[in-house]
Amino acid sequence: MAKKTAAESEEVRLKKKIGAKLAGHANPEGDAAMRSLRKRLKREQRRRRSLALRKKHAAGKKAESAAAAAAPPAT
Repeated sequence: MAKKTAAESEEVRLKKKIGAKLAGHANPEGDAAMRSLRKRLKREQRRRRSLALRKKHAAGKKAESAAAAAAPPAT
């Protein structure tokens, strides 16, 4: 059986959890659970950014020049 993809990404789920915990919290810096949620969120963001960079590098010069030609020059 194939692994099911989530309806919402892990990043979105973590953002919701962090927002919910922040809403009724007096001292968010002192909370270990909050810190671990933030660390998980940052890890997911790093993973997403590194994947995008890997794909960009894998595409090579052709994709870069095509994207630059397609984008209108800023004035």
